[in-house]
Amino acid sequence: MPNFRLSQRLAPLQRNVFADMDRAKAVAIAAGREVIDLSLGSSDLPAPDHVVAVIAASLQDPSTHGYLLHQGTLPFRQVAAAWYERKFGLGVDPETEVLLLIGSQEGTAHLPLAVMEPGEIALLQDPGYPSHAGGVYLAGGEIYRLPTTADRGFLPDFSTIPTEILSRSRLLVLSYPHNPTTAIAPLAFFEEAVAFCRHHQLVLAHDFPYPDLGFDGVEVPSIFQADRQKQQAIEFFSLSKSYNMGGFRVGFAIGNAELIGALRRLKAVVDFNQYQGILAGAIAALTGPQACVEATRQRFRDRRDIFINALAATGWTIPKPVSTMYLWAPLPEPWQTRSLEFCEKLVAETGVAASPGIGFGDCGEGFVRFALVHDRDRLEEAARRITQFLAR
Repeated sequence: MPNFRLSQRLAPLQRNVFADMDRAKAVAIAAGREVIDLSLGSSDLPAPDHVVAVIAASLQDPSTHGYLLHQGTLPFRQVAAAWYERKFGLGVDPETEVLLLIGSQEGTAHLPLAVMEPGEIALLQDPGYPSHAGGVYLAGGEIYRLPTTADRGFLPDFSTIPTEILSRSRLLVLSYPHNPTTAIAPLAFFEEAVAFCRHHQLVLAHDFPYPDLGFDGVEVPSIFQADRQKQQAIEFFSLSKSYNMGGFRVGFAIGNAELIGALRRLKAVVDFNQYQGILAGAIAALTGPQACVEATRQRFRDRRDIFINALAATGWTIPKPVSTMYLWAPLPEPWQTRSLEFCEKLVAETGVAASPGIGFGDCGEGFVRFALVHDRDRLEEAARRITQFLAR
């Protein structure tokens, strides 16, 4: 036995939805199942050719092979600020209001360390993305869950938060388009959230990896259209979804200069930055032709329709999402209170992997999330297997 002990900070991190399903998939593969993995939102689409070409060319330049410190990220920060201004019509200072991240998850997980003291409370959506909770636990914080349910259009009700909770709260985390429910928040809700945070002196963090995945003409707002002076908020972006660059780990934060500065100081003692060649590719993505973004949006919209229609033929009716790369599917009888068991049995018996709603929070029970990360043939095959499973 080892003669040491581990930190108690790890105690709340024993399980998460993706690790649970990873184990279930491994068991299915060991049993000889051919797995169709719809559990993880990792795009199967390639990064744009012009982005890959820039990264490949950088490999031949030895000057890109060293550490990249903050000052060396200024060209990217300038491009990110210009991209945001083009997209949302609001100016951004690349020196003080932009920070490069190794994926947006790095930023959302580290932010609680920069803004919370042990024992203080973060207000998180339920259901919500698991890494939002992980960062709070590592900071020694506590969590108050905000029900984010269909009866309110998947928008939390701030008026229900007890006064004693608000007195200890320091952080509100929102994410729209919402993972896992696929909901979009109207600008009026963001205005309400900003006013709420100003009144209660809360930091407002908005996780925003899907700004380009609104379908059928739906516009996806930024939090800074409600907080135009950047007084309360910080917003996290990713190139993983719009440009299919998940494995390259490129994200960035835009926001209040004091929050950006605090996160930068924290980041400085945790890591440097990604390889300069990857950053050159990210610059090419944000400044180059954007037809690839539209093609990605159309691809996921088409997959949404294909999979919903295929499952509807079995009698499983799923609401049509207006954004993201997921379906948030209410489970049929008799599975409404057994989402984890449903997903474990589904992958064991059919090889189709999905994410159980309970893995995103108690209010996610009764749902399952499908990630639309395969083309038509595989989605139709997955629907066929699900049909057989439900019939049994």
